Amino acid sequence: MYQALYRKWRPQTFDDVIGQKHITDSLRNQIISGRLSHAYLFTGIRGTGKTSCARILAKAVNCENPQNGNPCCECASCRAIAEGSVMDIVELDAASNNGVDNVRALREEAVFSPATVKKRVYIIDEVHMLSTSAFNALLKILEEPPEHLLFILATTELQKVPATILSRCQRHSFRRIDTKDLAEYLLKVAHQEQFSLTPDAASLLAGLAEGGVRDALSMLDQCSSYGKIGVDEIYAAVGLAGNRRTLELFEKICAHDVAGSVELFHSLWMEGKDPSSLLKELSRLVRDILMMNLAPQHASELVYAGYEKKMLAGFASQFSARQLSGTLETLQASLGSMKDRLDPRMTAELCLISLCDEVAGDTLEGLRRKVASLEEALKNGVVMTAAPAPANAEEPAVPMPEHPPEAPAVTEEIPKFQPQPEALREQPEPVEDVAPSVAAQPFTGELWPAICEKAKDQIPRDIAAILSTVSATLEGDILTVEAEPGFYFMRFKRQDVLDVLGNTASELVGRPVTAKVVEKRPVVGTHSLDELRKFPEVRFV
Repeated sequence: MYQALYRKWRPQTFDDVIGQKHITDSLRNQIISGRLSHAYLFTGIRGTGKTSCARILAKAVNCENPQNGNPCCECASCRAIAEGSVMDIVELDAASNNGVDNVRALREEAVFSPATVKKRVYIIDEVHMLSTSAFNALLKILEEPPEHLLFILATTELQKVPATILSRCQRHSFRRIDTKDLAEYLLKVAHQEQFSLTPDAASLLAGLAEGGVRDALSMLDQCSSYGKIGVDEIYAAVGLAGNRRTLELFEKICAHDVAGSVELFHSLWMEGKDPSSLLKELSRLVRDILMMNLAPQHASELVYAGYEKKMLAGFASQFSARQLSGTLETLQASLGSMKDRLDPRMTAELCLISLCDEVAGDTLEGLRRKVASLEEALKNGVVMTAAPAPANAEEPAVPMPEHPPEAPAVTEEIPKFQPQPEALREQPEPVEDVAPSVAAQPFTGELWPAICEKAKDQIPRDIAAILSTVSATLEGDILTVEAEPGFYFMRFKRQDVLDVLGNTASELVGRPVTAKVVEKRPVVGTHSLDELRKFPEVRFV
């Protein structure tokens, strides 16, 4: 029967554990000296060796012939523990056994001496999942356990473990495995399993695993069906767009090619690529460029594997750190909003459009990118000229010299003020009517129904159903929507809804329009004096 690689290659001794030498050396020395703690707490991300080290420690403390702190793996105790036939080595999953009754049963069994080995060992995985009452039930026996008892707790979320538990345990923090070490380990496994794994593919798998050995072995197992495991095979098996396609998409974003970016995204969508995975890959690329911009001397340690350093350096020289961080914030915000929206594809498309077209909408990230672009232009010595004067201006616009000459000294005598006859005095110019496009005016005719019809498919259904019943006002370039106070006001206040209404109005009126929502004020009735005189309570003085 075939066994998964992460199970087949599970470490059996402390020497087999990779990337955690600071922990394995400490545990080996404690076993050699006999100064063992009664409770250990292993913390760290998934797949870094917490449970494996717990099992090795359980074998080592019960081994009949330990070898330099390692279990011999040959004695009866080691073989029985490896087979899982020793009743005194108990593994509990706190995610499914998190009640106080489970801990009480554990506490009642723990007082009995082990039957076949030296120490009874309890390995509690994901201990942060225990309830508050279960933690309280565990406190007393964890503080003063019998001499034959050993607790090993493992968790990925240390902040959820109570301080009373932490103070009773010896804590060991597991680190992420270095990408280079993990790639070498994958090549070793592939060689033993007779897989044809290229070094580039091993580095890619190590980077995708983000420091977890189990994730790396699982992806290698997934790609093992190919005759030769290369970079393209990994992208095809894992469902990623790949460095080449991600780089092509980023180049289109840099060129402000909205149509090209959307078309490339559509082709990736049709190939079955996940929108969130695509934005994650794009975020990694932008993050690597940002790291290259900020710390080029340490780029080999900070960036992910898969991209050439020369290519990253070229992009880093084109953009400022503020531009890159603004782009990264936009990508991360879109990734976060995908969990709350029903259409991840539309969210990804809007994100790409926002990145390509910096003038599409006055979002915070867009304004940051505009400011960063202006600062970068000024830094590079680009002269920013004002817009040309209109054709009917009284005087032509004259560019100001970079260093204006000093004004000459005034030698002529300034004439004294002489009053003019009333007929010769300059009359004030008549005030022109305000242009209808700037004045505050309600939507009439077919314009507001057209906006409602065009925007209803892009906003939530409950808002689209009442869109035509609300009133809207255009004042300059501000579209003000009046909504009833309460639930619908909060629904209209969503930024994605306002963006859709603003963009739709911009397309119909032919100029940029920004939408906002205000609460609809109740209409206060007015009465004449004759009507008020009918009431005897009202008196006129």
